[in-house]
Amino acid sequence: MNCPRHTDLVATLEHSRSGLRDSHRRALMRVLFGVTGAALLPFACLQILNGYWWVGALELSASATLFYGLVRLRTTPHLQQWIYVYLVTLFSFFLIIMVLPQASVAAFVWVLMMPVLAYLLLGKHEGMILSIPFMVLGGVIYFIHLGNVGSASRMIDLLNLVLCGALMQWFIHLYEVKREEAEQRLVDMAQTDALTGLANRSSFQSTLSRTIAECERSGTGFALVVMDIDHFKVVNDTLGHDAGDHVLKHIAGILNERLRGTDSVGRIGGEEFGLVLRDVKPADAFELMDELRQRIASRTMNYGEADVRVTASFGIAQWPDHGREPETLFSVADRCLYSGKRSGRNRVARAESGAPLHQGDLLAGSPQ
Repeated sequence: MNCPRHTDLVATLEHSRSGLRDSHRRALMRVLFGVTGAALLPFACLQILNGYWWVGALELSASATLFYGLVRLRTTPHLQQWIYVYLVTLFSFFLIIMVLPQASVAAFVWVLMMPVLAYLLLGKHEGMILSIPFMVLGGVIYFIHLGNVGSASRMIDLLNLVLCGALMQWFIHLYEVKREEAEQRLVDMAQTDALTGLANRSSFQSTLSRTIAECERSGTGFALVVMDIDHFKVVNDTLGHDAGDHVLKHIAGILNERLRGTDSVGRIGGEEFGLVLRDVKPADAFELMDELRQRIASRTMNYGEADVRVTASFGIAQWPDHGREPETLFSVADRCLYSGKRSGRNRVARAESGAPLHQGDLLAGSPQ
C-alpha cells in the first residue's frame, strides 16, 4: 500500500495560534510594518512642527525600525517575538499620544484597535492577555483627559468609550471562541472516520510519520499492524451493507477497549484497520495481536435475529527492523497479512527481525 506524507492538521492548528496560519501572519505583519512605517513619516513631521520634536524623533526611529523589520520578516524564525515587540510598542505609542498635552480626542479611537490586532495576530488567550491591560490604561487616560466628569456630556463621552471598548473586546473574544470551535470540528471531521469514530487513513498516516520521527530521535521502536476482517464481503452480501457497518463499528469498539493509551488505531480501508503499537518488542506485539485476534473471534454481534461472528487476520512489521519509511513498513505488514490469509485466515503473521522478508520468514499465530 502506498503511504504518502500528509500534513498533520492538529499540529498545524496548534501552531497557528490564531485564525491565521504562520505564513499568513508573516504576510500580514509585513503589510503592517510597511503601512505603519510609511504612516509614521508624515506624523513625525507634524509632531516636529507642533513642537513635540522628541515625539517626532521617536516616530522617525520607529519608522526606520519597521522598514528594517519588513525585510527581516521574510525569513526570521522569531515571528512571534516580532509580533509581540510590534504590538507592545504600537499600543504603548497609542498611550503616549493620548497623554500628550492638548491631545486630540480622536487619538482615543486607537484603543478600539488594540483587541482587533491582538486577537488577530496572537489568538484568543494571548490576545486577551495583551489587549485588556492596554485598553484599561487607555480608559484611565481618557478619564483623566476629560477632567471633570460631573457634567452629563462628559459622562456620556466616557461611557461611550468604555461601553464601546468593552463590547469590542467581548465581540472579538466571542468570535475567536466560536471560530476555534468551528475549526476544531472541521479538523475532527477531516481526521475521523465517520462510521467508526477512529482516525481515518490520512490521519493515521500522519500519526505513523510522526511516530517514525519521534522514534528516530528517541531510539525506541514500534510495530505497525495491518488488520483485515475475514470474509467481510460475505456479511455484506448475505445480511446487507447495514450489517457490515455494524460489524465495522463492533470491531472498532473492540480495538478501542483493548489497546493502550500510547497506541494508535485507524480505519485505512473498507474493512482494513491500521495500528501503531509504541515501545513494544516483536514478541510482545505478536502476543498482543494474537490476544486481540482471539477476542474478536470469541465475540458475537447481534444484528436483528442473526448472530454475527467474524474473525480477523493481522500482519506485523517492526520499525526499524523491517524498514524506516512508512511505505516500506506498510509493504511488509501487507505481505504478512495476506500470507496469513492464504494460510487459512484468523491468523497473526509477522516477519523475522533483522532480515529481508521472504515467504519462509513468516511466523503465524494459531487460529482458534
